[in-house]
Amino acid sequence: MSWQLQEAKQRFSEVARRAKDDGPQIVTRHGEEDVVVMDVTEYRRLLGRTKDFKELLFDGPGLEDLDLTRPAELPREIDLGDAS
Repeated sequence: MSWQLQEAKQRFSEVARRAKDDGPQIVTRHGEEDVVVMDVTEYRRLLGRTKDFKELLFDGPGLEDLDLTRPAELPREIDLGDAS
């Protein structure tokens, strides 16, 4: 639905309700489409909000199945030859 700016200001509660129930509401000024009032869920979907690094880490796979144990034996010796 399209609303003239003055009417949208006077009936903003209805504009907001219709945006939530019926979809985006277009507001015109001087006969030209100017702004859109829309449900915040739809806005965020369109925005494509990306996660920050911390959110990516927390949403990643769990580490409970990862084997992080180390062998108990000492590391092997490496012959470096004559390094000097």
